[in-house]
Amino acid sequence: MGEIRRLIRINGNDNVAVALCPLHKGEALPFPAGSLLTAADDIPAGHKIALKDIEAGERIIKYGFPIGAATVRINRGAHVHTHNVRTLLSETPEYQYKAIDQRERESGDSSREAADSPGSPDAGDIPEISVFRRKDGRIGIRNEIWIIPTVGCVNKTAEILARWADREYGGGAIDGVYAWTHPYGCSQMGRDHETTKTILADLAKHPNAAAVLILSLGCENNSMKDFKEALGEYGEDTERMAFLVTQDCGDEIAEGKTLLAALAFHAALARREPAKLPEIIVGLKCGGSDGFSGITANALTGRLCDTLCAMGASAILTEVPEMFGAEQMLMDRCETRELFDKTVSLITNFKEYYRSHNQTVYENPSPGNKAGGITTLEDKSCGCVQKGGAAPIRGVYCYGERIVPGKGGVLLLEGPGNDIVSSTAMTAAGAHLILFTTGRGTPLGAPVPTVKIASNSALARKKANWIDFDAEAVLDNGMEPLCADLLDLIIAVASGRKKTKNELNGYREIAIFKNGVTL
Repeated sequence: MGEIRRLIRINGNDNVAVALCPLHKGEALPFPAGSLLTAADDIPAGHKIALKDIEAGERIIKYGFPIGAATVRINRGAHVHTHNVRTLLSETPEYQYKAIDQRERESGDSSREAADSPGSPDAGDIPEISVFRRKDGRIGIRNEIWIIPTVGCVNKTAEILARWADREYGGGAIDGVYAWTHPYGCSQMGRDHETTKTILADLAKHPNAAAVLILSLGCENNSMKDFKEALGEYGEDTERMAFLVTQDCGDEIAEGKTLLAALAFHAALARREPAKLPEIIVGLKCGGSDGFSGITANALTGRLCDTLCAMGASAILTEVPEMFGAEQMLMDRCETRELFDKTVSLITNFKEYYRSHNQTVYENPSPGNKAGGITTLEDKSCGCVQKGGAAPIRGVYCYGERIVPGKGGVLLLEGPGNDIVSSTAMTAAGAHLILFTTGRGTPLGAPVPTVKIASNSALARKKANWIDFDAEAVLDNGMEPLCADLLDLIIAVASGRKKTKNELNGYREIAIFKNGVTL
């Protein structure tokens, strides 16, 4: 099949197909079945070819949705890309709410090769994972010690202490000791100051951390007193959490080591115990996308998302700017009018953020995206949201807001497309692990295990030290076998039997969203 199949038409309504391998001008392609399509140009893998004559101004349809309009007449067999397509994005589009019964009446049978979304499994079919049950009842899938600076001035102190403690206590019962450094906590005002405090407090409460050392300078805006108020009752858990104001002691390194020794003793008492997989919260992310991302890696992740959500698990979808052009697809999945209205606000508020900085909402995709075959932001967005599958939207959350455990379904989270910022946002919201799809490759990782899923085998082979899973095989083998394999990997990672490449490489970091001035 790999030798014969050279194109894929994602949806039966599409007027373009995607090249699965480089196509050469004049090459006769047996597509669709029973007819021939002749390539009018050399077309790189991942790029689009016209399946019919497309007039100037006519919409380009991919994933069953418009991803742009032709700027000139495009002949059948021609390369369809940035040289002959423009975006259709508007600063102020209108959105339409459809009740569930209306959606059911209007829904048609998609021609995507993936089978229908999985139904709810029997209770006996729901897998178990091995987790750490925290005092508040939440689960953690790692037993780590985290050091969180309230201000960037003590970043190096945090790093020195983390390296020492990891040598002393890492391994065995404690999975590792990590410092989440950042440049903020002072010289910020208003919303930025509150955002920094909120995200750091959310990280301190994360159940993957068995113990946390909060490290302060002593004169910063994000004072230890204010930060403890942000922590609330979590700050009273003195077995799990310790606080050090470095200006108040003689030798902060020695004092930090003493506190970490006590935290390590507490953390080492934790033991894994069985839990049902639906207790997990999974983050969904893509970065360095290419023309295959929406067809292989994102589509496979979407299928896994549907499988998990059918069991009752929660999946977080963020990267709001990469919903532009595909937002109606998400709005059509909102279970209630209230959720639809919240989703509209999520989209329009982020567009207003762009406009407030005199930026266009469609300053995307990146040069690497375009080289990989993504033409417009709509093209990127329609592929991007595939990783959210078809499960219902059951929540819309603000940046810095923590997910309610047990919510279930797909949960939209306010956040930018930037890989590190959005990964941090999902971690702070409560994601135990992140499924990160990529077509171009990236080594970065969040504070939680970050499973890298390659959209193509060439990347998986070339960057085997970055990639955890190769999704290209869905083109030959279908979704179900690969979904089962990916689910097995997630269970192994969640249960501590396997570490992701970002964990093995030590690629773990945070970044916090910033909007205002720096003093």
